[in-house]
Amino acid sequence: MNTSSSLLRRRKLTQVAIFGFFRLSAAINGIALLVVVYFLVAKGWRAINWTFLTQPPKEAMTEGGILPCIVGTLCLSLGAILVALPIGVASAIYLNEYASPGRLLRAIRVGINNLAGVPSVVFGLFGLAFFVVWLKMGVSILAGSLTLGVLTLPVIIGSSEEALRSVPDTYREASLGLGATKWQTIYRVVLPAALPGILTGAILGISRAAGETAPIMFTAAVFYTPSLPTSIFDEIMALPYHIYVLATAGTEIEATRHLQYGTALVLIVLVLGLNLIAIIYRARLQRRM
Repeated sequence: MNTSSSLLRRRKLTQVAIFGFFRLSAAINGIALLVVVYFLVAKGWRAINWTFLTQPPKEAMTEGGILPCIVGTLCLSLGAILVALPIGVASAIYLNEYASPGRLLRAIRVGINNLAGVPSVVFGLFGLAFFVVWLKMGVSILAGSLTLGVLTLPVIIGSSEEALRSVPDTYREASLGLGATKWQTIYRVVLPAALPGILTGAILGISRAAGETAPIMFTAAVFYTPSLPTSIFDEIMALPYHIYVLATAGTEIEATRHLQYGTALVLIVLVLGLNLIAIIYRARLQRRM
C-alpha cells in the first residue's frame, strides 16, 4: 500500500513538474514577444505617420515613406501563397490518400522535412539560378513569388498532411459506403474537415514569406524604386530588404535609425494583420462544422 501511494505521489510530482515546465516555456515566449514589440514601438513610433505609410522614400531614403515596400511585401506574400498552397495541398492529398506505404513514401517525407530546415539563402540562390537566369524571368515579382513559394512549400505540405491525417477514417468509410468515389470522398468530406488545419499551414507560410530577406534580395527586391509595380515582371521594394538596406548600406545609417525601427514595426503589424484575417476565416469555418 505504501509502495502504491509513493508511486502515485511520484507520478503527480512528475506531472506537476512537466506542466510547470510547459507553462514556463509559454510564459518565456510570450514575454519575449512583448519585449520585442515594446522595443520596436518605443524606438519606431515617431516614424509612423501618414506620409511614412503613403509616400515613397526620398532624399536617399532618409525621408519620405515606405509605400512601395508595403505594396511589394503584400505582392510577394500573396503570390507565394497562391503558388505554394495549391501545390502543397495537392501533394499532401497524394501522400496521405493515394501513395502506397513503403520506402519511397518515407524517403519523400524525409526529403520534405529536410527542405523545411534548409537555410533561406539556399532557396534564394536556387531562385536566382533557376527562375531569374535559366527561365529568364529577371528580378521580378514573379521570380520572387515562385522562390518564396518553393520556400514555404515544405511547411504547407507537412501541416496539410497532418490535417488530413487527423480526419477520422470513419468519415471516409461512411462516404464510400454511401456510394461516393474516392475523389468525391476527398473533395466533399475529407478536405472540408481538414480545412482549418490546412489554413494553419497557410498562416505559417504567409508569416515566413513576408519576413524573408535572403530569397527576395536575389530574385525580386531592389535597393530603390519609387514607382509601384504594374506587372508581375516588375522589380519591387520590400519591407525586409528595405530594413536591411537602411541598417547596413544606407548613406545615413544613424540618422535613419528611427525609420529602421518604424519599418520593422510596420512589417510586424502587416504580418499580424494577414495572420489575423486567416485566423478569423479559420474560426468561422470551424464554427460551421
